[in-house]
Amino acid sequence: MDGNQVMPLLEAARVGDIFITTTGDKNVIDKAHFQVMKDGAILANSGHFNVEINIPALENLARGKRRIRVFIDEYTLDDGRCLYLLGEGRLINLAAAEGHPASVMDMSFADQALCLEYIAKNRGMLESRVYPVPEEIDKEVARLKLQAMGIAIDNLTPEQKEYLTSWEEGT
Repeated sequence: MDGNQVMPLLEAARVGDIFITTTGDKNVIDKAHFQVMKDGAILANSGHFNVEINIPALENLARGKRRIRVFIDEYTLDDGRCLYLLGEGRLINLAAAEGHPASVMDMSFADQALCLEYIAKNRGMLESRVYPVPEEIDKEVARLKLQAMGIAIDNLTPEQKEYLTSWEEGT
């Protein structure tokens, strides 16, 4: 919580200035929240598609909407308060910035490519279901990334590996 006061969103909506959703869920910020937000509140989504902020509800409450600059829409409510929606409620790092940095995406794409190779090599032995990324693939991608960056790290000793897989030692 890092020194932040934790409270229900309806309470936070009354006092907050900036709201950034990161939940991956739908209608996290909804009509009841818009109705009590302070004039000038800023809304952004960094979680999941453009459904975390209930934009249709915001548009229904607004008597007017205008684009005040690129990636910022101002919604004027009946009582004159204005709420500001960034990036049309889409994932803000993709809609209004340069997206995910290549240094992150290369690892994601490497995981995907190696997983496809794993599926192809194990065709016929895998059931039709969702599988987690095999740990050995994740570790190999991480090792290759660090090597490419010229970064060395310690390797776990056999004793450390054993400790991490058991509950027999420690309190």
